[in-house]
Amino acid sequence: MSKFEKGTSGNPKGRTPAHLTAAKVRKDLADDLPDILAKLIELAKQGDIQAIKLILDRVCPPIKPQALPISLPVVESLAGQGNEIIRATMQGQIPPDIGSQLITALSNQGKLIELQEMQERLQRIEKQLELRQ
Repeated sequence: MSKFEKGTSGNPKGRTPAHLTAAKVRKDLADDLPDILAKLIELAKQGDIQAIKLILDRVCPPIKPQALPISLPVVESLAGQGNEIIRATMQGQIPPDIGSQLITALSNQGKLIELQEMQERLQRIEKQLELRQ
C-alpha cells in the first residue's frame, strides 16, 4: 500500500513564498548602502585592515603584470626553439612564468603541426585508394 494516493497532491497549497528573495535583499541593501559604506570607511580610517583591504580591492584592483617584449634567436626546429627558451629563462633573460608560457605555446604548435601532417598523410592515402579502384 502506497503512502500517497494517486492523483492527490501532497502539498495542495503549493510552495510557500520565500521571505527573503534576492530582489528584497538587493532592495534592502540599496536602501542601507550609504550607511554601510560610511561605516566601512570609518573602520578603515580607524585601522581595520579588513576594511582597508576591501576598499582597496574594490577601488584599486591589483595591477595585472604585463609581459615585456623579449628577443630570442629563431631556430628551425621546435626542439631547438625550446632549448633557446629554456636557456634564456635559466640566464634570467625572460621571467620563469613567461618561459613556461612560451614552452606551452611551443608544445601546442607542435601538436598543430602533427595534426596537419596527419591530415596530409590521410589525404595522400585516400587518393592512393581511389586510384586502385
